[in-house]
Amino acid sequence: MKKTSFLLLIIYTLFSSELFCQNLHLKIDGNTENQTNIIDSLNYLKIHKDYASIKHEVDEVQKKLFKIGYIENKLKEIIKSNDSSFKTQIHLKKKFNTIYIYYDKTKIKHSLLEAISKNVFDDYFELEFSKVENVLNFINSKIAEEGLPFSKLHLSNIKIKDTSNLSANLIIESQARERIINNIIIKGYEKFPRSYLKHYLKIKQSQVFDLNRIKNKTNQLNNLKFANEIKPPEVLFSKDSTALYLYLEKSKSNSFDGFLGFGTNEETNKLEFDGYLNLNLTNNLNFGESFKLLYKSDENDQKTFQADLTLPYLFKSPIGIDLRLRIFKKDSSFTTVNQALKLHYQINSKHKIYAGLLSTESNNLLTENTSLTISDYKTQYYTLAYEFTKPQSYNLLFPTNSKLYLETNFGKRKALNAQERQSHVSIDAFKIFNLNRKNSVFLRLNGASLNSNTYFENELLRFGGINSIRGFEENSLFSSLFGLINTEYRYQLNNSIYIHSIIDAAYFENKILNAKEKLFGYGFGFGILTQAGLFRFNYANGKNENQKFKLSNSKIHLSLIANF
Repeated sequence: MKKTSFLLLIIYTLFSSELFCQNLHLKIDGNTENQTNIIDSLNYLKIHKDYASIKHEVDEVQKKLFKIGYIENKLKEIIKSNDSSFKTQIHLKKKFNTIYIYYDKTKIKHSLLEAISKNVFDDYFELEFSKVENVLNFINSKIAEEGLPFSKLHLSNIKIKDTSNLSANLIIESQARERIINNIIIKGYEKFPRSYLKHYLKIKQSQVFDLNRIKNKTNQLNNLKFANEIKPPEVLFSKDSTALYLYLEKSKSNSFDGFLGFGTNEETNKLEFDGYLNLNLTNNLNFGESFKLLYKSDENDQKTFQADLTLPYLFKSPIGIDLRLRIFKKDSSFTTVNQALKLHYQINSKHKIYAGLLSTESNNLLTENTSLTISDYKTQYYTLAYEFTKPQSYNLLFPTNSKLYLETNFGKRKALNAQERQSHVSIDAFKIFNLNRKNSVFLRLNGASLNSNTYFENELLRFGGINSIRGFEENSLFSSLFGLINTEYRYQLNNSIYIHSIIDAAYFENKILNAKEKLFGYGFGFGILTQAGLFRFNYANGKNENQKFKLSNSKIHLSLIANF
C-alpha cells in the first residue's frame, strides 16, 4: 500500500501542471476608461508563466506607448491581487502627434527628406511621431547605399515644443569617406567569366559599396545556365579597402535533345518515322560561350542542318557576337543556305538587343524545271531584334516563366536578273501563368510574315510539328504568313512529373496558291524529369477547318532533353 501511494505521488509530481505550470494573469489599466481602451488596443499578453514574463510584458507595453506618442507615460507599481493575478496602472498623460526634426543639410540630401515628409524646410522637417523609428531606419539604409555602411543616426535634444508637438536634432555619425569595392574575390568557381560580373550583374571594382543592392544582383546568377550562387556574398572591411567575396559553383549546362515521332501516311497507310538531334554546349571554355548543333530529318524527305555560335562580351566589352549557318534541303527540289551575323548588347539580365546581317542563297535542284515557283535566288537582309527573358529558377520543370523574341529583316532579293525589295518579321513569345503551386497555364504565340511582290516556293516560311502546331508533320506547311497559338493546362503531380492538355490553333496564307486556311491541334501529354533528363510525351491530332476528325491524323512525339 505504501509503495502504491509513493508511486502515485511521483506520477502526480512529474505530470501535474498545477504545481509547476500555474498560469499568472496580468491586467493593465489606464488612468481613465479611455486610456484603458488605448492600452487594451495594444493586444498585450495577459497570461504568463512567471513574474519575469509579466515584468517583461509591462516594459514592452511602455515601449509601444512611447512609439505612438505617449512619451511621458508613467508606470505605477505592479501589485499582486491574489495567488495568480497581477495588476498595474499606466498613466498615459499627453500624446504628442508631430515632431519637428532639425538637420544638417551638408549631411543629408533634401530630396531624401522629401520622400518621407510632406513638410520639408531649409533646416527642419515635420514628421508624425509614430513614424519616427521606421523613418530613421529608412534614412540610415539610404545613407548606407551611398557607400557609408557604418553610419549611425539618432535624435538628440528632444524637447516639448507645444501642447502636442516635439522638437529634436537629427545627429548623423559616419566615416569621413564613402566605401567602394576595391576587390572582388570568387570562391568555388574561380574561372567564372569576369565579364558577366561587370556587364550582366553590373558589379565592378571602384563601385560604391551597397550590400543590399549587391545581394539583389547576385541572385540573378541563378538565372545563368552555367553557374549558381552557393551562399550570399560576404564582405571583408579593412582600414583602407573593401573586399567582396562571391561564392559560386559551376553547374551542368550542356544538353542533348532528341525526339522520335511516328504516324500513318495518308496515301500509303504505312507507318513513318521522323526525328531530330539537338546538341547545346555552354560555357565549356569558361567564357560564357554557347554552341548549338541541330540536325533534323523528317517524314517529308526534308533535311535541316543548323549551327549557332554565341560569343558574349568580346574583349571584355558589353558587345557579343552571334553566328548562324542553316542548310535546308527539300527532297530533290531545292536547297537553301542561310548565314547570319549579329552583334548583341546585353542591357541587363533580362533584356538584349541585336543588329546584324542575314544572307540567303537557294538553288533549284530539279533537272527539268517543271515548277515555275522554284527558282534560284539570293537575298541580303539587315536585321534588328529584341529579346526579353524572365526566369523562374525555383521550378526545375519550367525554369523560364516568360520569353519574347521579336525580329525584323529588310533588304533585297536577286533572282532572274531582277531585284525586289522584301521584308520579314517574326515573333516568338510565351508566358506561364502560375495559378498556384501545382496548376499553371502555358500560352505561346508564334508567327512570321514575308512581304514581297512575288514569291517563290523555296523561300516560303515553313512550320508544323512538335515545336510549332502539334498534330502535323514537321515543316509540312508552307506559307507567306502564319500565326499560331499553343496552349497547355499543366498540372504538376510533384517536382518532377507533370501532365498537360494540348489545344493549338493556327492561321496561314500561301500567296502562291492564293490559299488561306485555319488549323487546329488537340491532344495531351506528360513530362518526367529523370536522372537522364526531361522526358516528354505528346499525343496530338491535327485537322484543318473543314476537315473531319480522323484518328489516322494523330501524331505521337517523344523527346528527351539530357543535361551533362
